[in-house]
Amino acid sequence: MQVYLVGGAVRDQLLGRPIKDKDFVVVGATVADMLAAGFQQVGADFPVFLHPISREEYALARTERKQGLGYQGFSVHASPDVTLHEDLQRRDLTVNAMAIEVKSLTDDTPINGEVVDYYGGLDDIKSKTLRHVSSAFSEDPLRVLRTARFYGRYYDLGFSIADETLLLMRQLVSSGELAHLSSERIWQESSRAIMQVSPQVYWQQLFEIGALTEYFAPLHQVWSHSQYGQIREIAQTALYFAGQMQLNLSQRWALLMASLNTDLFALKPTDLSSNNIATAVKGINDIGNSVKVPKAQTQFATLFVQQAKNLSIIDQLSAAEKIDLIQACSAHKTPEKLSQLLVTSHVLKLAIQHRQMMLALGSFHAIGMNDIDQNLKGPAIGAALRQARIEHLESQHA
Repeated sequence: MQVYLVGGAVRDQLLGRPIKDKDFVVVGATVADMLAAGFQQVGADFPVFLHPISREEYALARTERKQGLGYQGFSVHASPDVTLHEDLQRRDLTVNAMAIEVKSLTDDTPINGEVVDYYGGLDDIKSKTLRHVSSAFSEDPLRVLRTARFYGRYYDLGFSIADETLLLMRQLVSSGELAHLSSERIWQESSRAIMQVSPQVYWQQLFEIGALTEYFAPLHQVWSHSQYGQIREIAQTALYFAGQMQLNLSQRWALLMASLNTDLFALKPTDLSSNNIATAVKGINDIGNSVKVPKAQTQFATLFVQQAKNLSIIDQLSAAEKIDLIQACSAHKTPEKLSQLLVTSHVLKLAIQHRQMMLALGSFHAIGMNDIDQNLKGPAIGAALRQARIEHLESQHA
């Protein structure tokens, strides 16, 4: 019997990241061996066991064969003759397919610390690449979401997805396999992704490969509409700020769902259309029902888009309007919710301001010496450049 630390714990150890969970693979053992050692089996059809003391997961080495649709359409074969090489081959990404042998079932001290790497995970760690292990990647549509989530998780380290892996992700989307994922798994992956340091990366990647159309159709429709070109950029900037400021899940979800109310993203002040608010609320509810979003997140997002205008101009509200806002937000019962809504509004405003200044920066760089009168001298050159840049920026808002 051989026992190996595998997957995320090995990956994060190599990346110098905190290790949250440890998973182990046991080679050369049977179910009876594990039960005799005091381990508790989890699930009747899946050879995974909980350590009697640490409660960490130990799985028998296994292979999988695709037999049906979706991520559940697999037959699992676990026996003492399945090798570590075979077990690691069924994993999604090379950085998740490495192992370190430990002493025993009861002692997880590494024998020598050597990394077992059959599929190039160490090289991909060095090159900061997320790459599929084998063609079996295409058998599990959940891996589209997982890869996008890992991309968001390690984006700040400079990781990117290998071109050949992106191709397989696009093919999985085109095949319609994502339609066979359960709503619960979609939300599980998406909610974990939106809580990463760079939450915008997950949503941008899924949008680019067309993976939002199945479960997040209202969001895809707005983001892909040419008339609303700036909305996706602002929403993703808002999510980036949310990650940097460590906003909670409800706040981040509200910022994403705010995309559905296009009035909120106008670069110039505008009255919010009640019809647009109603459309946004319907979209939030449609997505909530499609992906089984918890009621708390749906309610917070709905409240945010309904009260976004008032939240953004608190200092301009009359006494009556402030009292009405307190009532609408139930702040008299849960004052922390009003604080969270105000912070969410502030982040969205920051993202809009960022977009405005990026446009200004673009206009600044767009105009150079070749764009003004070549006969100008001295201070007149600076004045002409400034005026030309102002006119260029104003034309962007026309």
